[in-house]
Amino acid sequence: MKNSLTFALVQVDLAWEKKDQNLKHIEELMKDHIKNADVIALPEMFSTGFSMASSTLAESMSGPTIAWMAKQASTYDALICGSLIVKENDDYYNRMVWVYPTGEMGCYDKRHLFRMGNENQHFSSGNKRKVISWRGWRICPQICYDLRFPVWSRNRNDYDVLMYSANWPASRDDVWSTLLKARALENQSYVVGVNRIGCDQMGVDYVGDSLIFDFKGARLNSDSLNDEIVQEVTFCKEDLEDFRAKFPVLKDADDFEIQM
Repeated sequence: MKNSLTFALVQVDLAWEKKDQNLKHIEELMKDHIKNADVIALPEMFSTGFSMASSTLAESMSGPTIAWMAKQASTYDALICGSLIVKENDDYYNRMVWVYPTGEMGCYDKRHLFRMGNENQHFSSGNKRKVISWRGWRICPQICYDLRFPVWSRNRNDYDVLMYSANWPASRDDVWSTLLKARALENQSYVVGVNRIGCDQMGVDYVGDSLIFDFKGARLNSDSLNDEIVQEVTFCKEDLEDFRAKFPVLKDADDFEIQM
């Protein structure tokens, strides 16, 4: 078991619906800044921006964006994670995909679709929460609007890191930071939130503010408003386990079932 895990948050401006341009830009940014990452975290819909053009932008799980992810995972010997638009059978998903250096992959489909942006009219909702196992750590991946629903992310002592990939607007930045910290405190876990910057085609502004909190709610990374930046932060498993042992909140958590 690896006692430490280093996350790299890739905070970037995204060109609207221009996949090749976005992938090239992110690749250049990572080349200059990725040093020791075990996990590379990308924003929501990192290849297109938060577009509702699901039928024209969707790819399969063997498409070019995931092939690009596999190349980066191999290059950096790291797990790479981010959401993109995927078609499966006759459905479209805002799908978090993670790819291992070996080329193996997994995925999570966004459970809570952002109806105020009509996401529920263009995508199908996921119904399974996932946990990634990687280098002795357990990571629970979720996407943007999922952050508002704490029942879905409730830690049943089955993960160590809760990770959100987002396109979270600047107008609700205070909500973003407040809820990320709350998820860390209530779940006694590290929490990662990676967001984009810039302005999209719909006129929505993003300031980034990608954040990492520890299990006590302490912020671990520096301010990153409006910057294209890659920040690497290392987590310590021993610190996490010691705190959970000394303050075993999770042992008193309520049992419940989620009705789909």
